[in-house]
Amino acid sequence: MKDTAYKKTVIACFIGFISQAITVNFPPLLFLTFHNTYNIPLEKITFLVIINFVTQLLTDLVASKYAKKIGYRTCLVLCHALAAAGLIGMAFLPDLMNPFTALIIATCVYAVGSGLLEVLMNPVIEACPIKNKEGIMSIMHSFYCWGVVGVVLFSTAFFAGIGINNWKILTCLWAIIPFINSLLFTHVPIYPIAEETGDRANYKELFSQKVFWIIMVIMVCSGAAELTVGQWASTFVEAGLNLPKSQGDLIGVCGYSACMGIARVFYGKFSDKISLRDTIIASAVLCIISYLLIGLAPSPMLGLLGCGLCGLSTGIFWPGTILLASQRVKSGGTTMYALCALGGDAGCSAGPALAGFMTGVLGGNLRLGILCSIVFPIIMIFGLIILGKKNK
Repeated sequence: MKDTAYKKTVIACFIGFISQAITVNFPPLLFLTFHNTYNIPLEKITFLVIINFVTQLLTDLVASKYAKKIGYRTCLVLCHALAAAGLIGMAFLPDLMNPFTALIIATCVYAVGSGLLEVLMNPVIEACPIKNKEGIMSIMHSFYCWGVVGVVLFSTAFFAGIGINNWKILTCLWAIIPFINSLLFTHVPIYPIAEETGDRANYKELFSQKVFWIIMVIMVCSGAAELTVGQWASTFVEAGLNLPKSQGDLIGVCGYSACMGIARVFYGKFSDKISLRDTIIASAVLCIISYLLIGLAPSPMLGLLGCGLCGLSTGIFWPGTILLASQRVKSGGTTMYALCALGGDAGCSAGPALAGFMTGVLGGNLRLGILCSIVFPIIMIFGLIILGKKNK
């Protein structure tokens, strides 16, 4: 088929990352509402974040088996349907059963959808017979960032204009996006992927490749470096600039995500002119500088600048590492993509957890707590240098 035949497939993958942004970032906006509406203690509600990440990790681990046995198209339709069903369940299940149990069920449902989506989108784009796959994949990952910005902006405007009491309506509106995309994937063309042609490495073959282990370490550090500031940005802005939470979300979360999206679009446009490995190394150096600004700058505004620089620097980490894996790991297939997603998600849990733990150890100093995560971009640089030697 011609490249033009796969434009719909590329667009559907772009929307898929918006769907993932919705399932990851919209529910936390309602945590306080769940507390007030259903009288659920906040410490139990925040446990939903752990459930979400653990479910995604488990899904990443076994996703390649799902894709092979069930079929890619079926899995693509299913993951979006689960994302929509989880959101709808979050709105209505608490009225039919124990509210906290209902929220756990809904979280597990949309987390499975989100985990499957994350694993499947990359090999689908990789298999498409299109030009500049590196650029397209980077731009695809930028749609997660634009999704975060859209979720925060539109939800904030909705709550301000229509009222937080109508949150179920907004939940149903957000569920429309993954539902429509599930319909799109019923008919968009999907090029045969490695598993379907028999050209795929198994776990043993992947684990025997030293390059794969280096990639996995870089992937864990990518997720950790990215989400440490991403998750703490709102709190950092609130505490540093003495702003209310709504403004902290708008400036911190939206600003960080927008900078990350800009970096991914930039690489997507110029990927054919610059070295991927050198770009990630340069980004890791910039990431180190951003962490130093956040942790040590005397002015809160310089710390805020550090948050923006961190978004720019980490933008290429996740999609860039996946691209390195596709270039350097032999016959990886969906198993490789699933393990990369597993490593990235593990880093997304470890990075913010380290920052939170060290904040407590350092007497509640969030800036120094975040600074401790500077170890992740440093490890990335060493890993990329070793990867360059392996390549030579």
